[in-house]
Amino acid sequence: MAEARFAELLGQAAMDVWGDMPRDIQEALFETAMKGHSGQREALARLLHDRHPRTAHPAKPA
Repeated sequence: MAEARFAELLGQAAMDVWGDMPRDIQEALFETAMKGHSGQREALARLLHDRHPRTAHPAKPA
């Protein structure tokens, strides 16, 4: 039970500082969070971008 509460606290903290994180850290956290939850990718991405508009990064070079 404590583990679930700590995970919730850590998740909230990550969302709070999302815009201050380097892009590679954002991507790693996002991809880890979305493992097994592919149907929710767009919703989480939209939530994060709405909370932190500056995370709208240009596309990665090919």
